[in-house]
Amino acid sequence: MTPNFPRLPAEALENLMRLIQTLRSDGGCPWDKKQTPRSIIQYLTEEIYELVDAVETGNPAKTCEELGDVLFQIFFLAELYREQGMFDIGAVARLNTEKMTRRHPHVFGGESIDSPDAVRRQWYQIKKGEKVHMEDGSELDSVPVQLPALMRAYRISERAARAGFDWSDLQGVIEKAEEEWVEFKRALESEQSEQAAMEFGDILFTLTNIARFARIHPETALGGAINKFVNRFKLLEKLVREQGKDMHQQSPAELDEFWETIKALEGTKPDG
Repeated sequence: MTPNFPRLPAEALENLMRLIQTLRSDGGCPWDKKQTPRSIIQYLTEEIYELVDAVETGNPAKTCEELGDVLFQIFFLAELYREQGMFDIGAVARLNTEKMTRRHPHVFGGESIDSPDAVRRQWYQIKKGEKVHMEDGSELDSVPVQLPALMRAYRISERAARAGFDWSDLQGVIEKAEEEWVEFKRALESEQSEQAAMEFGDILFTLTNIARFARIHPETALGGAINKFVNRFKLLEKLVREQGKDMHQQSPAELDEFWETIKALEGTKPDG
């Protein structure tokens, strides 16, 4: 039985496309008319990060707004290519629908899969079969160079592991991280700044592999840690001000006492 899914708001999407076409028309906006795919992709990237932030904060209204901004940039980019006679947003949607249908044979075909891990393995095999591989091609070529370094490290380690180049277990990669830490400290002690920077990079890359083994996405984990630090630091500033003191005039030991107080208060909060 076919699920009774809600219909897409076609009128709203058509209105958005018409809005963009009006902005790009002769009587439209000078700024919008001068945009190119290369310029728009910068704004799309910024909007995606704002969307991620809205999702992380759990604000539905903000998420809805940021989703709209991302959608606008995607439609705008598609319109630029339509104007050049290459493709339109309809072709984008059709191509993606065909690809997603093909990559979910356990939903749209006769296959049966009972675990997310099996789905991931199947996805990789289907995707690999779709690509035309040159003899000198690499498993790593599909990872965009423009990705943030931490995310790229995670994807690179995934691809290498799929090719069979991986540690046998979590303990092995943990031992490698400890080894890299020793090498980093040795470089620091010998004041070899360039070598220390390289060894520090090795530590980060190895920690990314630990995250992969532990089924933790490092980008998400680091984002959560940053947000936790920001929240604690703002509360630290508030507590210092409430006592009539100046942050810049406090000793490290005094600030650490405030910090430990904040951590203790967090531990007393009820769950949820």
